Amino acid sequence: MYVCLCNAITDQQIKEAVSQGDYTLADVKKRLGVANQCGKCAKMANNIIQTQLAFEPNFYEVA
Repeated sequence: MYVCLCNAITDQQIKEAVSQGDYTLADVKKRLGVANQCGKCAKMANNIIQTQLAFEPNFYEVA
């Protein structure tokens, strides 16, 4: 599903960015450009990031 219509960014792209180590909206914004224009997608993008972080194991917390 498209989250950011301005930049044609999908939820899958945001989840992939989290898998690659982007843990905040600022990180995903830098990588993908989400919420760079109108900003209406920022809340949904942040929700997707937080949900994905709940499912992704953080190996740095274990070490």
